[in-house]
Amino acid sequence: MKLGLLTHPKIPVSETLGAEMVEWLRAQGLTVWHDSSWNEAPIIRQLPSLDLLIALGGDGTLLRTARLAASYRVPILGVNLGRLGFLAEVNPDSWRSALTRVLAQDYWVERRLMLRVETWRQGQKVGDAMDALNEVVVSRGGQARVVRISAEVNDSYLTTYVADGVIVSTPTGSTAYALAAGGPILSPEQANIVLVPIAPHLSLARPLVLPPHVRISFRVRTDHRAILTADGQFYVNLEDGDRIVVAISPHKARFIRLGPRDYFYSSMMDRMQWTI
Repeated sequence: MKLGLLTHPKIPVSETLGAEMVEWLRAQGLTVWHDSSWNEAPIIRQLPSLDLLIALGGDGTLLRTARLAASYRVPILGVNLGRLGFLAEVNPDSWRSALTRVLAQDYWVERRLMLRVETWRQGQKVGDAMDALNEVVVSRGGQARVVRISAEVNDSYLTTYVADGVIVSTPTGSTAYALAAGGPILSPEQANIVLVPIAPHLSLARPLVLPPHVRISFRVRTDHRAILTADGQFYVNLEDGDRIVVAISPHKARFIRLGPRDYFYSSMMDRMQWTI
């Protein structure tokens, strides 16, 4: 078995803890490759040879890691060094017992839906398609002015949003930006897509829950800068008339889980601090 271990270069404890984990894993006779989670090119080169990937950091680290690993079907074990840690499975003080279980194959793999987004300008695709585990957002840029976004579902006109933007969220992202914008919470077992307007003005204000395998198209109308973001980590500057197409990605993120399969509800209440 060959394992990969990724640390966060801006979190000092990540480097220290990562070194301890690498030493422990090698003492078990395992081959371990390790690097920074920000070094995309070396990670992509190693992924075809990895059986498992350990990522130390917060949800941002796991979002980045999941996007890279999804097409190679490499499962990820997240060690939470962030604040909420929705995607992480292991706390820093219990990593030895967690890894002991993983090496004994005492775990299950959770598969999570991802989105794929493309940008089209004057009939030509702009850049490469991007995958997102949380959400795709089409929104205004730095100016506090609304944008007009006409939306179609499977080539059928839905509505025109006059708003700060629109979120297309996966079930994973339903507890992130979409929740803050008034969207519903979906369990990761669901395959639905959520469409949530951001601060809509005199336009459809309710979030929509859409079935899987739909194709959502947006046409941007604006006389100032608008932007497209994927998981809040990648962005494309949009121009008036640009078309954005969002659908389910052919890849799924894979996360190693050690707890029960119905963990989501109690975990959500605990991490949101909604438990009385």
